[in-house]
Amino acid sequence: MNKPLLITMGDAAGIGPEIIAKAFRQAPGELAGCVVVGDVATLRRAAALTCPVGEPHLPFAVAQLESVAQIAQVPPRCLPVLQKCELPAPVPFGLVSGLAGKAAADCIVWAARAVLAGEASAMVTAPIHKEALAAAGAGLARFPGHTEMLQAEAAAFCGKALADMPVRMMLANPELSTVLVSIHMALRAALDAVTFDNVLQTLRITHSALSASLGRPPRMGIAGLNPHAGEGGLFGTEEQAVIAPAIAAACAEGLDARGPFAPDTVFMRARNTPAKPGEFDVVVAMYHDQGLIPVKYLGVEQGVNVTLGLPLVRTSPDHGTAFDIAGKGIADASSLLAAIRMARKLASLQA
Repeated sequence: MNKPLLITMGDAAGIGPEIIAKAFRQAPGELAGCVVVGDVATLRRAAALTCPVGEPHLPFAVAQLESVAQIAQVPPRCLPVLQKCELPAPVPFGLVSGLAGKAAADCIVWAARAVLAGEASAMVTAPIHKEALAAAGAGLARFPGHTEMLQAEAAAFCGKALADMPVRMMLANPELSTVLVSIHMALRAALDAVTFDNVLQTLRITHSALSASLGRPPRMGIAGLNPHAGEGGLFGTEEQAVIAPAIAAACAEGLDARGPFAPDTVFMRARNTPAKPGEFDVVVAMYHDQGLIPVKYLGVEQGVNVTLGLPLVRTSPDHGTAFDIAGKGIADASSLLAAIRMARKLASLQA
């Protein structure tokens, strides 16, 4: 790709800067053409933290760029950073900070606008801390996470109302992919979000996004909301009254949607292994934990979070800020590398 890929720093108190520095050290070829949007001092601290044991003087420069275009001038074994946030000094590891939340948000907004403007091919976001984002104030507390912030930026860029820019969260690894009807909200609110319109909209967004990446219509397996998918109404009526009618409407539009299936077995049916291909390309889950627990249980190392419905490519690792291990030099960059590979693939399909 001719345009650079942007990686946002994430929360400076978490493992985001560390896994970025590790990725540049471990896979310089894969990181060619990538630019970090963040704080130079924080990335320099992370680069020092990731120095291999016994090799404290191994060359690894962190260079501040003035523009995306300068990526062409970056030498090998160098981590290029665009300073797009304000931090007086690197924040302490593992502590919730409104300052860190504001810095992370500033990087996300700048990167999103750059990709929307065509200055970059895609963005990969390192983890943010939702409490830190809420503590940042300045209107940021209204965003539960990346997904909602990027939705707002994309809607504003396109001159659309927020309701006219519907997005969904997909978590994927080589064995299982799942898309969520609702994202970051209390479970009680998530149950209320299982409506005919929301389920049908999720099926449409999933069909459109995965058709592009697969090159064919995706086989969608839809999870029920209740145990045993309601057991014919004995354990709840949402399957009969809401989910099944939405599936029928999707099928009438030509989508390959099947279900609702018992949520405790549909993920096993969709799991794709060398021994047994999955029955479905993706499972549509009714709420956050129903869909994410099965994917994360298979291992976060190759898990990637993809935002569907945006007019830009955004991926991220499928783990959080890991405040408990931040600053210890033991964070694993595998999921970030998987997110970078996924972003490159999706961006190439849009080119």
